[in-house]
Amino acid sequence: MPCTKCTESFTLDSSFAKIYFITEHPELSSKITSLLERLSLDYQDIQGIMRIEVDDCKLFFKENIDAFNNFFNSMEKNDIKLYIEDESHPFDFRAILSAKPMQRYINLFEDKEFFDIVNNESLTSHFQPIVDIHQGTIFGYETLARGVKPDGSLMYPNDLFEKSKRNDMNFKLDRLCRETSLKTAATKKVKEKVFINFIPTSIYDPEFCLQSTEKWAKQLEFDPSQIVFEVVETELVKDQKHLKKILEFYRNKGYKIALDDVGEGYSSLNMLIELQPDIIKVDRNIIQDIDTNQLKQSVYRALYDLATEHHIKVLAEGVETRYELETVKSIGVDYVQGYYFAKPSSEPIRQIDKLYV
Repeated sequence: MPCTKCTESFTLDSSFAKIYFITEHPELSSKITSLLERLSLDYQDIQGIMRIEVDDCKLFFKENIDAFNNFFNSMEKNDIKLYIEDESHPFDFRAILSAKPMQRYINLFEDKEFFDIVNNESLTSHFQPIVDIHQGTIFGYETLARGVKPDGSLMYPNDLFEKSKRNDMNFKLDRLCRETSLKTAATKKVKEKVFINFIPTSIYDPEFCLQSTEKWAKQLEFDPSQIVFEVVETELVKDQKHLKKILEFYRNKGYKIALDDVGEGYSSLNMLIELQPDIIKVDRNIIQDIDTNQLKQSVYRALYDLATEHHIKVLAEGVETRYELETVKSIGVDYVQGYYFAKPSSEPIRQIDKLYV
């Protein structure tokens, strides 16, 4: 049984529907009533819950977005919950729990390109090479999600996840990104390590939430040891026990683990040791201008010494100059990644010029 949060779709149909306006605040109930009357809509008051009937649900929202935006402030639009009843979803006490903020229905139109991408699963991956500094060869690729808009242009991760977060779609988007990484890497016949980002706060229970990711890895015949699951947004992880459960799930399946933004997102180095990743990726803010900044060199040296003492490989990300590369090499490094070697691209770069290493 798949995780419902990971498979959730959020759409509006052009069909008859009953719409319920729900709020805990009496003053907002009065304001809802005033707006419905101003729009000349008949409504029924069910113990403080206003219900209207519309012939075309999608058209109703499209025509009244300006009215909602002008009549309610941002806080009110998030406090007012809406439930749309149809034949398969009757209104009952559980409906109140599953009602969505008014703002999310407004976002369906204001973030239309984002919802087109997620609902149609229109994503692809770009690849940035990760170089084995000892061998001078490509060790693997970080796969980076790109949303494909209806006109063929791309929506980049910052925009994707900003809109995903405000629409409570991180669970589904994170799943789609993991699956797209696997599918695109298989299509491009990538034989090196594949680094796949995931947001631990977007996973309730790995047995359910990671079920489809595991299915695609097997179906595409990936050797688990070739896949590195990379923990991102580490600064948001408050529940270490939950994170360890996710990482244990991956390890038990034979996958490798990397921690992103180390030195930036983790407030405690003890946590790093406790999680025992296979690889740490030293944050690019530490790598930037490290050749001229002795404090950054000291921080990097401490991270490198700590990692190697515990048999953890070190990857320096965000390397953009020869001077930065030479500095991390002089201190110690296993893998490097950054614009100095290559920017992310739709077609994986198959070879790195020895002169750059």
